[in-house]
Amino acid sequence: MRTLDTLTGKRDWALLASGFAGAFRRSELVVLDVTDLVEDPEGLRVRVRRSKTDQAGRGLEKAIPHGRCIRPVALVREWLNAAGIVQGPVFRPVSRSGNVRGTLKTEEALATPRLTTHAVADIIKRYCTAAGLDASTFGVHSLRAGYITTAAERGADLARIMDQSGYRDPRTVVGYILRANAFKGHSGSGFL
Repeated sequence: MRTLDTLTGKRDWALLASGFAGAFRRSELVVLDVTDLVEDPEGLRVRVRRSKTDQAGRGLEKAIPHGRCIRPVALVREWLNAAGIVQGPVFRPVSRSGNVRGTLKTEEALATPRLTTHAVADIIKRYCTAAGLDASTFGVHSLRAGYITTAAERGADLARIMDQSGYRDPRTVVGYILRANAFKGHSGSGFL
């Protein structure tokens, strides 16, 4: 498993932590640019310029708190600083020799290669396997679904979960919540 000691590890941990904390779709993660990240005393404000539910490109903002356990904001900062990324794509390929692609500090960085949605899926599967999990049961949607499920398990308000995930239809989020709470107050828990 990659560690935080390598650029690849720093990128992967930043990707996984921010993907989970923002309940991002993989298509939203790979198009993030440095200009989409705005520092805030309470964390990071991330502008999503376009998404599956916002094809017109009105955009939305996701708040990523600093966090005590996962620390997504610190991991993103660490990745950007270590990689020397000051503009252009946030998540970029790292060569086998450990060089970040497209770290030019000129306008050429606007054409810098980005991670692909397929690469994000591979990263998730790689870390699931390294953690001893069956990677075939995980996908890129697992970060998003994991956030929604965890928020529901911890009693987060439906409207707040919808704000973070960008879902517009509460029925979709309620489906996650029902699965998350399947055993809470189960009708047979007192006699089974």
